[in-house]
Formats: sequence, structure tokens, C-alpha cells
Amino acid sequence: MTDAPDADAALHREPRYELRVEGHLSDPLVAAFPNATGRHRPDGTTVLCVTVADQAALHAVLRTVRDLGLTLRHVARCGPGAHGPPT
Repeated sequence: MTDAPDADAALHREPRYELRVEGHLSDPLVAAFPNATGRHRPDGTTVLCVTVADQAALHAVLRTVRDLGLTLRHVARCGPGAHGPPT
């Protein structure tokens, strides 16, 4: 019998992206992004760390940014499989 894969391990295999948007987002706005955490930066931006299943899910996140009228400053893949460190 084999053990079922650990859910946390599976989560870390899914692509992760860092999105930086203009302004400090409120908790309800951060909650509009599934599988995301947010942190405010001193420069007046919010960094969202988002885990997505695939490219279609990433595009859904970007549509949410657009639909909320947010100004996108930066997008980069982070974590395993990323090309270079996130900024």
C-alpha cells in the first residue's frame, strides 16, 4: 500500500507567481484572489503571492486584476522552476 501524496507537497509543485499591484489592498480585495497571500510594501504597493494550477488559472488571476481596476506593476514566477530570483 502506498501513502497518498501530501497536499502541501503537491501545492509546492504548482507554479507560484508574485504579482505587485499599486496601492495597499484591503483584506477583502486580497481575498478576491484564490490561493493568494498579500503583503504591503513601504513603497505603496501590495505583493500578491499566488499559486495557480496552470496558465489558464494565471490568466484568470490577471483578469481579476483588470476587473478590479488595479494597476499591475510586476509579474514573476517564483519558487521552484523560476528563472532567477523574484524581485
